[in-house]
Amino acid sequence: MAPHLPAGIHFVPAHPVAGTEYSGPDSGFATLFVNRWCILTPPQECRQPSRRTLAGFLAGARANVDIMTAEHHDLVLAVTSHLPHLIAYTIVGTADDLAQVTRSEVLQFSAGGFRDFTRIAASDPTMWRDVFLANKHARARNARRFKRDVAILTRAIRRGDGDALFDHFTRTRAIRKGIVAIGQDFACAGFWPPTSGLAAWTATSGDRG
Repeated sequence: MAPHLPAGIHFVPAHPVAGTEYSGPDSGFATLFVNRWCILTPPQECRQPSRRTLAGFLAGARANVDIMTAEHHDLVLAVTSHLPHLIAYTIVGTADDLAQVTRSEVLQFSAGGFRDFTRIAASDPTMWRDVFLANKHARARNARRFKRDVAILTRAIRRGDGDALFDHFTRTRAIRKGIVAIGQDFACAGFWPPTSGLAAWTATSGDRG
């Protein structure tokens, strides 16, 4: 953007980590940014007043604001958003490709975990194609790490190593509880959240990466 900006104009890149699997202006709603994080990645030459102006605007939408370099942003989001989307696209595709299971059975008997993956996999394919290609180095690195971790768990299952599985599941369960504890999701049971929290839950039910 920098070469195309007029003199005196300071462009502040920002990434609202909010939204759903739906795209376009009609998918917005009043509480979209409430308690969601928005990451600013201003270049060094960007003046402080411009940063404060945008941060104040986002705070007015009741968003949380953090600042980091563009490079660190790409590393963080590769883990928290891009890799989950890659996994979701893969798992849903794998389920659809299984010859022993019909598509109607996949739809009819989808458990909660699979439904979560299908929601993520419903995200805009054009946008996510571009996201993966634009950040391909961080994505490939995290994909390799994920492949290694899956291999470790597969080996534990094959060896009957219940302790290794229990320790891993306990650690990851604590991470989920931490996300709920800081207000980034609801700890609701069943298929749907409490009615009183539906609007806020909708804001948490997906992300745009």
